[in-house]
Amino acid sequence: MEGFISAARPADVAREVETLRQRGCDAFTLRSIDRGGMLDLERVGAARYAAGLQASVRLELDMPVAASARAR
Repeated sequence: MEGFISAARPADVAREVETLRQRGCDAFTLRSIDRGGMLDLERVGAARYAAGLQASVRLELDMPVAASARAR
């Protein structure tokens, strides 16, 4: 089961992940709020730490259509 994280502060991200982990989630997606910058990296780190080694954590970046077409 996958959980979507909406918190902005890393401490809140960790809390959300812990709550969802207790409910059975083993994959977590964080929506980018800093275009992959330092805040997003801190949030992903907090999520990975709270989720544990067996869980999957990914950052969802919003890319313009033209940029996503070039990335392929």
